[in-house]
Amino acid sequence: MSAQPDVNMQRGMGTAWTVLVAISLCHMVNDVMQSMLAAIYPLLRQEFSLSYTQIGVMTLAFQVTASLLQPVIGTVTDRHPQPRSLPFGMGSTFCGVLLLAFAHSYPMLLAGAMMIGIGSAVFHPESSRVARLASGGRFGTAQSLFQLGGNFGQSMGPLLAAFIVVPLGRPAVAWFAVAAALGVAMLYQVGNWAEGRRRATAVQRDTTLRLPRAVVIRSIVVLAVLTFTKNIYTASMNSYFTFFTIEKFGLTAQGSQLMLFLFLAGMAGGVMLGGVLGDKVGPLRVIWFSILGVLPFSLILPHVGLFATGVLAVVIGLILASAFPAIVVFAQELLPGRTGMVAGLFFGFSFGMGGISAAALGILADAKGIATVFLICSALPILGVLTVFLPRQDRLG
Repeated sequence: MSAQPDVNMQRGMGTAWTVLVAISLCHMVNDVMQSMLAAIYPLLRQEFSLSYTQIGVMTLAFQVTASLLQPVIGTVTDRHPQPRSLPFGMGSTFCGVLLLAFAHSYPMLLAGAMMIGIGSAVFHPESSRVARLASGGRFGTAQSLFQLGGNFGQSMGPLLAAFIVVPLGRPAVAWFAVAAALGVAMLYQVGNWAEGRRRATAVQRDTTLRLPRAVVIRSIVVLAVLTFTKNIYTASMNSYFTFFTIEKFGLTAQGSQLMLFLFLAGMAGGVMLGGVLGDKVGPLRVIWFSILGVLPFSLILPHVGLFATGVLAVVIGLILASAFPAIVVFAQELLPGRTGMVAGLFFGFSFGMGGISAAALGILADAKGIATVFLICSALPILGVLTVFLPRQDRLG
């Protein structure tokens, strides 16, 4: 049986822009909290006398917690969708933020990071499903708008840390719990809407593969490797770009966070660009452009001055981030009817690989220095050539 009736049903019901904006805003809140963790690393390192390895382990605690849970939650909710679980995920994030604000030991910091990770694990699979439900057939655009909120939230974290947390101290992080509480209320309304839309489209669910199982498995593995490559590089930027710019250019903590903001702002623009272009030219072409197109810029980043570093941070973020909506939509087309599992796998894989990478890069930075980390990571996008093993777009129906 073809999955095309599901697409037609989505298009026939129209795009629910209000719902898409709501979950995008909640994604922004969720990811502000995540990026806040990375943005206050210099502050935590000074206050708790942390090593780079301990910073990497904190990232690991957050991201692997989310990674282990997201695919499981996504698979379960494909069979038994639970859109009303969304506010509980934001509630976990709320608790994690308060722990970060008032922790007085390293284990408490780890617990706060893990609570934020659990919140992400609950939020991402089900909210990605809501984005597809609300898309009206504009799957790439809906996925991009959903992810735009997350990337914008990630870009705001360093600015909020620079101008609020650094001057006022770590307890100021607690003020951001207010945004999480508002997110809980908003997601309660979104969950009620999604439950009604889900029941209207439930009879159209179809899990028939459009390609041979071996081709699907190979393609998912390739997409996972591409995501892995992208997220090693992103982890190096999120966790250590501030230290790189402090060490190389002598920037203050605030100045280094502004440089990180440039990279994350570029990613926010790129994630929207990728989905919109994917709806027009197909996600496969966007994947080719993003993964390989970033290579020349990443290679020269470690060797240029301060101004050029800022410009390249924006360009790299823009190009690199355009791949992720395309990867998610392409995987959802490979595995029709498994929206939650795909979202859980790729968002979870993203978090997990980023966490493992951050920990490994922290050990490398302690041993060889930050500059070595960025030299190694600059060549990673060459693995984008693996895109050649993905099936042509026209074979997906």
